[in-house]
Amino acid sequence: MAITASMVKELRETTGAGMMDCKKALTETNGDLEKAIEFLREKGLAAAAKKAGRIAAEGLVMDYITEDGKSGALVEVNSETDFVAKNEDFRSYVAQVAKQAACTKSNNLEAFLEEAWIEDNSKTVKDILVDQISVIGENLNIRRFKKFEAEEGVVVSYIHGGGRIGVLVELKTDNPTEAIIEAGKNIAMQVAAVNPQYVNVNEIPADRIEKEKGILKQQALNEGKPEHIVEKMVIGRLNKALKEVCLLDQPYVKDPDLSVQKYIDAISKETGSTFSVKRFVRFETGEGLEKREEDFAAEVAKQMQG
Repeated sequence: MAITASMVKELRETTGAGMMDCKKALTETNGDLEKAIEFLREKGLAAAAKKAGRIAAEGLVMDYITEDGKSGALVEVNSETDFVAKNEDFRSYVAQVAKQAACTKSNNLEAFLEEAWIEDNSKTVKDILVDQISVIGENLNIRRFKKFEAEEGVVVSYIHGGGRIGVLVELKTDNPTEAIIEAGKNIAMQVAAVNPQYVNVNEIPADRIEKEKGILKQQALNEGKPEHIVEKMVIGRLNKALKEVCLLDQPYVKDPDLSVQKYIDAISKETGSTFSVKRFVRFETGEGLEKREEDFAAEVAKQMQG
């Protein structure tokens, strides 16, 4: 039987499942709507889809570093409530997602969700996510991942607050001693605490520098400063502002008398092995997401009305 767009639309409206899942269900059941509904429910897809409208802004950030330290990944998986985020089953699942991300060849989230789950090649990452939604009973969402592969060095990580903030750092070095790896973890801790935007000033886009310069110039003029000294003031203020967002120029959190770069220089001298920070990434759980503000009583009342 030919599966029409209107059949897919009807099944989608009835179950709330995704379009491709509905099409597959109708194909598998030869266009029988009732059997297609049962098919989706058995797969956990209908139930999962109904939960998909609920805001998932809590959750965990977790990491995974390969044994050789050459590859590492950071993932954020969101849940609806902090209660689930603290659940051991959920934590175990997020740890598996992090391991998956450390092994992935995918460059984006869409491709990542469609690849085979390394623990069970018969299912995709998305299939396992749907299974977890059905088991846990909350909407879950793999929001993002980042993978680093070190060509000349190692990848290190730091997780803060039990999974609230996670950082991945790639170090460039030809001799990754324990002291250098420990220093890398201290630098990852710095990133978690101070949230720099760039490794150094050279990474800052020219348009951002020009925009910042314009803002600082207007500030100086608004302060009534003479035009002929505004330019010199702007240069000084600009350098200070840019250094604040650059990791290597920031005061080192464990010893504010040192910059992060001077800390790196000190460790390099101490160990006799040079190293540098090639790149970093920082995830904070739920950043930029809308938090659910409804209280439990209001949610129950809404469900009863529905």
